Amino acid sequence: MSRLFGTDGVRGLANAELTVELAVALGRAGATVLARHAGRRPRLLLGRDTRRSGQLLEAALAAGAMSVGADVLRLGVATTPAVAYLVAALDVQFGAVISASHNPAPYNGIKFFSHDGFKLPDALEDEIEALLPSSVDLSARAAQDVGTSLDRGAELVRYVDFVSGLAGDLSGLRVVCDCANGAASDLAPSALRQAGAAVEAIAASPDGTNINAGCGSLHPERLGRAVVETGAAAGFAFDGDADRLIATDERGAVVDGDALMAVLACDLLARDALPGRTVVATVMSNLGLELCLKERGARLLRTRVGDRYVLEAMRDGGFTLGGEQSGHLIFLDHHTTGDGLTTAALLASLLCRTGRPLSELASVLPRLPQVLRNVRVARRDGLDASPAVAAAVAAAEAALGERGRVLVRPSGTEPLVRVMVEGEDEAAVHQAADAITEAVAGALGVV
Repeated sequence: MSRLFGTDGVRGLANAELTVELAVALGRAGATVLARHAGRRPRLLLGRDTRRSGQLLEAALAAGAMSVGADVLRLGVATTPAVAYLVAALDVQFGAVISASHNPAPYNGIKFFSHDGFKLPDALEDEIEALLPSSVDLSARAAQDVGTSLDRGAELVRYVDFVSGLAGDLSGLRVVCDCANGAASDLAPSALRQAGAAVEAIAASPDGTNINAGCGSLHPERLGRAVVETGAAAGFAFDGDADRLIATDERGAVVDGDALMAVLACDLLARDALPGRTVVATVMSNLGLELCLKERGARLLRTRVGDRYVLEAMRDGGFTLGGEQSGHLIFLDHHTTGDGLTTAALLASLLCRTGRPLSELASVLPRLPQVLRNVRVARRDGLDASPAVAAAVAAAEAALGERGRVLVRPSGTEPLVRVMVEGEDEAAVHQAADAITEAVAGALGVV
């Protein structure tokens, strides 16, 4: 059987794959396992994004946790990084976020954080998963021993203060925030305004169904237009739970996660403030980021795809800056997880401190042509066993040479195979991507 927990928790179609029954079971099993490790009655800090199914799953997860004696502190609508920050700040045993991040509104997910604000390690997730088949038996206890549910939404001001403090004085800076009609809709504008910035907020009117719909970090073109129209210095596009950020410069051009890492790393290197002169990123990051760092006597350490693996490498090596091309950036000297608001605050602070336009700062990244293809397949297994896929990859690698890269991997959350091809010759890159995509579709079938 495949593992229930993916790289970012449990996800699926709400009320179909991620059911009320599963949410209750996760609440029971999660609270039981984490109480066992904490050695005392657990408290669960619970937040959700703006999906319509969020309240349903919140109630189910909370009921499961309370049935085994956990007290639940409800934040209501909150970003994933806000929950992670407040778990540690409020000294509770664990946190949970109900969100499917950048996925469409019909999907939802559940992910847990430990008492220190970090995502649970695989071993703890495996313990929780092992208890799910017997979760009904876990809740047998006297009525006076069940947990309580308390509203703690007012605690979000602590997180707003934290982000505002990172930004410093942003007086005179004009920015646009695309909040993806998600969890950042109130928090992001509030934090940046508190720091003194003039903020134009768009896609900040969630209705339960419009999260990530033609807006946010997956659709930064709308943000780019708004930045140009308002004369802003930059734009910040969040995803549904605001753990990632894609920016646009003053001309409306997209500044993705690789460019953001390059900009912020160069600033840290200039101030001799980047531990190990190392940035951690995944195999998906553009080769240009590697070249940018190498020119400055620094290095790029690559991991497998997933911000949890970036974080593991950062903690193991004592590094403080890492992230993904998609905009998950981790600043381990400030926070325990990827945080779009932290990235926005630090970037805004840099713009004010240097007085340089973002387009100029982002020009440090010599980006090589890169093609990303998402192949929707009938099944994700069997990829490694396909001779046709192996042959297509080998041919592409031979054609691209040492200045090219090929990566083919199944998605951890969707019925997709992701194909990435990178190299100096754009025509050759597209030709290789076409050949590999055709081979994947032939081997695994298409939907």
